[in-house]
Amino acid sequence: MQLKQYFEGHEGVGVLSTADHRGQVDAAIYARPHVMTEDNLAFIMADRLSHANLQSNPHAVYLFIEKGEGYEGVRLYLTKAGEETDPAKIKALRRRPMQQDAGDRTRYLVYFKVDRVRPLVGDGPEGD
Repeated sequence: MQLKQYFEGHEGVGVLSTADHRGQVDAAIYARPHVMTEDNLAFIMADRLSHANLQSNPHAVYLFIEKGEGYEGVRLYLTKAGEETDPAKIKALRRRPMQQDAGDRTRYLVYFKVDRVRPLVGDGPEGD
């Protein structure tokens, strides 16, 4: 699957799931990822629970549900590959203006390696 073309051509809702070092799970709504290369993508993150979880457990799953009827979309299995806080780089990647209440909060550009891509529903590589 060509991830860059897929995310440029589809609208929908995304959910990023992370877990801390004890396995306590969190899920949060996230915009479409920024596809850097076919095997690497990035999310802009605030310093909240999802980001905190990734400090002790680098694994995450991003579930994307396409807009429309039915259940079409993808599941991306991810491993954190790095992060940075360069405001200029983050601003250049943003798809919409920053919220007014965001103030001077630190934002992180968090990079992930795509380990596996599966369909939203049903068996994909390695089954359910």
